[in-house]
Amino acid sequence: MFTTRPELVGDHGMVASTHWLASAAGMSVLERGGNAFDAAVAAGFVLQVVEPHLNGPGGEVPILLWDETAQEVSVVCGQGVAPAAATIERFADLGLALVPGTGPLAATVPGAVGGWLLMLERWGTWRLADVLEPAIGYADRGFPVVPRISEAIGGVASMFAADWPTSAATWMPHGRAPAAGSRMVNPALAATYRRLVAEAEAAGPDRAGQVAAARDAWYRGFVAEAIAEFCAGRAWPDSSGEPHRGLLTGEDLAGWTPTVERPVTYDYRGHTVCKTGPWGQGPVFLQQLALLSGFDLDAAGFLSADYVHTVIECAKLAFADREAWYGDPDHVDVPLAALLGDDYAKARRELVGAEASMELRPGSPDGRAPVLVAAPDVTDAQLGASGEPTLGPPPRATAADPVPHPTGGTYPPSGDTCHVDVVDRHGNMVAATPSGGWLQSSPTIPELGFCLGTRAQMFWLRPGLPSSLRPGARPRTTLTPSFALRDGRPWLAFGTPGGDQQDQWSLNFFLSVVHGGLNLQAAIDAPMFHSAHFPSSFYPRTSQPGVMVIEDRVGPTVIEALRRRGHDVQVQGPWTLGRLSAVARDADFPAAGFLRAAANPRGAQGYAAGR
Repeated sequence: MFTTRPELVGDHGMVASTHWLASAAGMSVLERGGNAFDAAVAAGFVLQVVEPHLNGPGGEVPILLWDETAQEVSVVCGQGVAPAAATIERFADLGLALVPGTGPLAATVPGAVGGWLLMLERWGTWRLADVLEPAIGYADRGFPVVPRISEAIGGVASMFAADWPTSAATWMPHGRAPAAGSRMVNPALAATYRRLVAEAEAAGPDRAGQVAAARDAWYRGFVAEAIAEFCAGRAWPDSSGEPHRGLLTGEDLAGWTPTVERPVTYDYRGHTVCKTGPWGQGPVFLQQLALLSGFDLDAAGFLSADYVHTVIECAKLAFADREAWYGDPDHVDVPLAALLGDDYAKARRELVGAEASMELRPGSPDGRAPVLVAAPDVTDAQLGASGEPTLGPPPRATAADPVPHPTGGTYPPSGDTCHVDVVDRHGNMVAATPSGGWLQSSPTIPELGFCLGTRAQMFWLRPGLPSSLRPGARPRTTLTPSFALRDGRPWLAFGTPGGDQQDQWSLNFFLSVVHGGLNLQAAIDAPMFHSAHFPSSFYPRTSQPGVMVIEDRVGPTVIEALRRRGHDVQVQGPWTLGRLSAVARDADFPAAGFLRAAANPRGAQGYAAGR
């Protein structure tokens, strides 16, 4: 199979991410003696600067890591929780049936910085000043604007100017969207990072103590104070069509801390795949594997119509269960063991027929009756700022046929989030998917240089559901890094941006390696597809029953065969779907094997680096 780039192979270290500057920053850390955890943190903070339309310090990050010393996989949860004042009754009093897709009302506690710092403190070796140096440099001296940044800001320029003046001042300092290729700076964010370093170093010479002091400054010090003051201040127009204040307080930030958890796992053909718990959508990857384990994908033929149909129909069943059963296990009883059980998968597998299903069919694990909620009707004016990130076009709109924005301009093409993978010479590995706090998600806090996230839009405002809004609960996020062992040995760290598509694109990549026999780069380059059958996790929570989106490179024969099976096939361009990156280590590394890496060519932005 044709590949756009070679799979990188070496034995010193590998970094792959959604932006070449982040990959380069991470690799520079490995070259100077840092480990995979130091490198991932440095790359993560660079992503906050150079991909501000896809993530920021006000967002969140889930991380999966392999600690070679402890010989175990851990999950770092950098996903913040709903404010104490965020109740269903509070939103009802505001006349809202959905959490808005933009604005401070949709903010949860920003967990990204806490997650990155916890990993640095517990597993890293570098000081905060050293890992933050590249990010501070890019925020201070500038970085090249990629076309998607220009498109994103251009799509909301009129709204920024009219409604969010602090965002206009930060992202349009010359009164217009920056041109692609121009230099963008963020001096306020550079100052925030510098003050964080200063407060860390004031705590004394101990490295771990410095990191802990920085985390305290963020969640109990000057950053928390600025966030609380901003939320309590003026009301800002959001995607509901009305202005609202935020609900986050200093107490909300001070009361939250990142956590370390055990992964949820599933064994598939000699591979153990590790994911986050059901506070994220990660287990839906494992449910798809459980269903697919009863089909002969090898006999179907890689990327044949039979193969694609089977994968899509299993995805529909797994994601229906996501809708009915997933939520924060600290607040609801998620029947995860039953959902991943062999008997349950066998019964659900019988629902996969020769024709495409048009129904959303959650199961009944442990005999429980599933409950689904239909998205409330929303007006055209309330469709603003929806999707992942929250300013993609409404359903069925395309970049070639843009939809007018209620405040002027048009919707830019749908965006993604970010991802970074690292493996070092010792064998340590990291997969992280930072997101949220997009420049277009919420008004910029001017003295900090970043925006709050809008992850609360993933809660339902109906009581009694696993993903109902609850104070102090984590939203059922779509962010979902992946890790896999092969024959019990650490093997693969991978992931992708893409909202609801993440655990479909990542699954397709994994199957391309396991069943297609492709190397990492060939698996990333392979034609991609996904289902839009189930409700979106993002405002306004729409679904497209029966819709399958697929790259045209699968060929007309496969496409027509899928249509004959009843799929509503939407054909996309040849290099449009999927944003994968991955790193791997051979089974006999470091004794004799190699490290490997690959990154997505789509969008001409993601790169891998290594030697």
